[in-house]
Amino acid sequence: MSEEQVAGAVVVVNYASSQLIEDNLVPLRRSLPPGVAIVIVDNFSTTAERAAIENLTARNAIDLVALSENSGFGVGVGKGVDRAVAAGSDAIVVLNPDAVADASTVLRLLELAREDRTCMIAPRILRSDGSVWFDGSDLHLEEGRIKATRRRREGDVVVEWLTGACIAISVDLWRRVGGFDDDYFLYWEDVDLSWRVREAGGRLEVVRDLTVVHDEGGTQRERPLVGAGAKSNLYYYYNVRNRLLFAAKHLEQAAIERWLAVSGDIAKEVVLQGGRRQFLRHPIAPWLAARRGLRDGRDAVAKRLATGQVAGK
Repeated sequence: MSEEQVAGAVVVVNYASSQLIEDNLVPLRRSLPPGVAIVIVDNFSTTAERAAIENLTARNAIDLVALSENSGFGVGVGKGVDRAVAAGSDAIVVLNPDAVADASTVLRLLELAREDRTCMIAPRILRSDGSVWFDGSDLHLEEGRIKATRRRREGDVVVEWLTGACIAISVDLWRRVGGFDDDYFLYWEDVDLSWRVREAGGRLEVVRDLTVVHDEGGTQRERPLVGAGAKSNLYYYYNVRNRLLFAAKHLEQAAIERWLAVSGDIAKEVVLQGGRRQFLRHPIAPWLAARRGLRDGRDAVAKRLATGQVAGK
C-alpha cells in the first residue's frame, strides 16, 4: 500500500497520561506514513499535564484536541473522530494510551475497516508478559456477567462485544450508529457500541493474526491502591453503575429484573478483581465506590422503567 492510498486516523483519549503518550504514541507517529493522523484528545487534569501534552504533540506532529474539562472516554473519542473526519479520514482506530501497536497493525486495521464498512474490528490484545488480555469477549444475557469468549459453554446465551482499548471502524459505520453513548463516561461504552453495531445490521470481528500489547491498568492512576491488580475507585463505580445503565437502555423488563437480582453479587465480584491486598490501605473506599455505582445504576433503571423507556415497551 502506497502512502498516497493511506487515509485514516488513530484517536487516543488522554487523561493525566502524557508519559504513556510519549512512550507509546510518539514511536507510532514516527513509523506511520504522513497520511495517517494521530489525534490526541486531552481530557483536562492539571495545568502541568496540559502543558506537557501540548509540548509533546507540537514536537511530534500529533494533532491535539484540548478539552476544558474531563468529559469522559466516549465524549473524548467523539471529539477526536470529529477532528479526524474534518481532516478527511474515512476510517478510525481507537487506541488506549496504555496500548502499544506497531504501524503495520494500525494500517491493516484501517484497511480492513475500509474494506468492509459494516464491520467493527479488534485485534488480539496481549499483556506485556505475553498472556491474553482480549481475544473476544461475551456478555452473558441471563445475568449480565462478562467473560472471555474462550470460556463460553454450550447453552450460554451471549452476545459478543469488542473492547474499546483498540477498535477499528469506518466513519460510515460510526455515523450510522452514532458513535459512543456519552451517558457512560467510562466503561461499558464499548459493550453498548458493539450492541448497537449489531442492531444496525453490522458485525464484529476479532482479527487474531493482528496483535496489540496492553499495559493493563496503565491509565488507572486515580487513587492508586495496593497490589498489582488493584483498580481505581472510578473503575469500581462506573463498572457497577454502567452494567445496570446498559440493561436499562437495551433489555426488556424481565431481563432487567434478573440483572438487578444479582447486582449486589456482581458488584462484589468487580471489587474483588482488584485483589485483597488493596484493602490493607483502603479497606472501605472500594466498597463505597461500588455501593454508589449500585445506587446510581438502580436509579437509572427505575427512571426508565417508570417512563416506559425499556425495550419491548
